[in-house]
Amino acid sequence: MDLKHWLGRATDAIQEWADTFGPYRPHPALDVDDDRFAVVFEEFTGRLKDNYPFFHPSYVGQMLKPPHPAAAVGYLTALLINPNNHALDGGPATARMEREAVAALAAMFGFGTHLGHLTTSGTIANLEALFVARELHPGQGVAYSEDAHYTHGRMCRVLGVEGWPVPTDGSGRMDLAALEELLRTGRVGTVVLTAGTTGLGAVDPVDEALVLKERYGVRLHVDAAYGGFFTLLAGAEGIEGLPAGPWRAIARCDSVVVDPHKHGLQPYGCGAVLFRDPEVGRFYLHDSPYTYFTSDELHLGEISLECSRAGASAAALWLTLQLLPPTPEGLGSVLAAGRRAALKWAGLIAASGVLELYQPPQLDIVSCFPVTDPVSLSAVDAASARVLADGMNGPDPVFLSTLKAGREAFALRHPGMAADADGARVLRSVLMKPESEQYVERVHERVELLAGATAAPRATGRGTEPAGR
Repeated sequence: MDLKHWLGRATDAIQEWADTFGPYRPHPALDVDDDRFAVVFEEFTGRLKDNYPFFHPSYVGQMLKPPHPAAAVGYLTALLINPNNHALDGGPATARMEREAVAALAAMFGFGTHLGHLTTSGTIANLEALFVARELHPGQGVAYSEDAHYTHGRMCRVLGVEGWPVPTDGSGRMDLAALEELLRTGRVGTVVLTAGTTGLGAVDPVDEALVLKERYGVRLHVDAAYGGFFTLLAGAEGIEGLPAGPWRAIARCDSVVVDPHKHGLQPYGCGAVLFRDPEVGRFYLHDSPYTYFTSDELHLGEISLECSRAGASAAALWLTLQLLPPTPEGLGSVLAAGRRAALKWAGLIAASGVLELYQPPQLDIVSCFPVTDPVSLSAVDAASARVLADGMNGPDPVFLSTLKAGREAFALRHPGMAADADGARVLRSVLMKPESEQYVERVHERVELLAGATAAPRATGRGTEPAGR
């Protein structure tokens, strides 16, 4: 789609609507002439160039990419009105869009009934889920994996509840045996399972944890902020297909969080929280003397800890989902490309003489490290740091990131590594742009060249083979 054309149509459409209310004169205090604006705008756009090329497939560093053009047009169009989705009188049209978009997300996870809304981030969405969990299990703590996002430990402190990190296995998944040992103490009322850790993209065994939910009466919350949209690939044909068990099991959990501003192609910030039982809305009850007066319907602000929220976020998501719905054939095709790219790169790394997989990718995050001599944590750490820096600064740049892996985590995956340090940085790449599928060989060649300048060669084919389905 022609972004420039539709951004122009956005301003035209809103002006046509505004003209139906009759003429008025803007206040002169708001006047800014074009010449003055041009000077400031030139500085503004110049300063924006101090960014990494998040749009380009050579950038595989973090979970960053521009929104889909439809989302950009939807956001700007609604922004020209600037609705507030806290109350129906603040954004009647965008409130309806939010409800429809949230219903589509709930259907994607298999929730038959639901209560939910958009948030400004996954952090706030998880805070709301843990707030409800605290109200339902007062005096009990929250368990989450050691590889879960730091949000959970932080929000436990905010809510005044005890947080319990649970060890992970050699794939970065929560160790359910360790979890059950903790649950036997009776000190935990809620378990957070992660469907796509932000470090490695690991998916906790949600389906297996359902047994513990029944056995100990705990509440299960799924943090799918990063990986949630991968449920569209559950049971799919082809190498990109994922095991259906963990993803289908989300429908039987109590709550789930997903971030449309990641794989949902949205601008920051757009998170979402969904509860399977609509009755949890009672914990949000409050009164406001100057809102909620234009309708007897439930206002979104009555089921949210946040107050003011951008209606433009709902508009952008609604418009995007009309074009790329959360179905395997719609948005699923976008995620499938990134998943195939990750598997392709994992195969290239496994066959490389100078790179080794840290662990096989479970979603679209690839982790590896240069082969070194000596084979030690300190040598791997230094080599990874050099590849990261040299990659960004070379004539043909490639933008990676690093992940600090602890000594114990490394030993689970690579027991032959000399543990001469507390841990080591490994190279971490996020292939969330579908264009990576056509570009990943070039990225690999560049990284392999950089690693070859710092690493000791090894026999081709040694190391962990990439996982398929």
